[in-house]
Amino acid sequence: MGETGKEEYKIQSFDSETQKLLKTALKDPGNVDLEKVANIIVDQSLKDCVFSKEAGRICYTIIQVNNMPMMALVNPVYDCLFRLAQPDSLQKEEEVDCLVLQLHRIGEQLEKMNSQRMDELFSLLRDGFLLQEGLSSLSQLLLLEIIEFRAADWKMTDAAQKYYYSEVTD
Repeated sequence: MGETGKEEYKIQSFDSETQKLLKTALKDPGNVDLEKVANIIVDQSLKDCVFSKEAGRICYTIIQVNNMPMMALVNPVYDCLFRLAQPDSLQKEEEVDCLVLQLHRIGEQLEKMNSQRMDELFSLLRDGFLLQEGLSSLSQLLLLEIIEFRAADWKMTDAAQKYYYSEVTD
């Protein structure tokens, strides 16, 4: 593994001005509008799923250089989660799995940053679980589990653990 400063990032698909902005953000995040950087990265990730892995690497590097969590990422992350909570995404088990996994990892922190948006997101998830036709059994299970997880203050109760994961804990 090379040093962070010497790593190369695949940002050639951006115009020269955006490339310059991203390079500056990687070297000196304090000198750029991090919310603008975050929005560029999220928009590109939504358009090009192959870029998503690279986007994660870029964000991780910026956080390490900046030595603090990126507050600028809160709204773009919510935007991604809201996209995954739309009816067409809820029809795809892989996207529901991704949504639930991310909420397990960062849901509690996101809610602390903006509880109103989390309430709105979970209203969408509840409606999707209750009203949307054609959801697979796995998608329904995952949605119900994350709704219960949040209701239990972002903790897995013993009863929920046994109910949802008894098949995999043997």
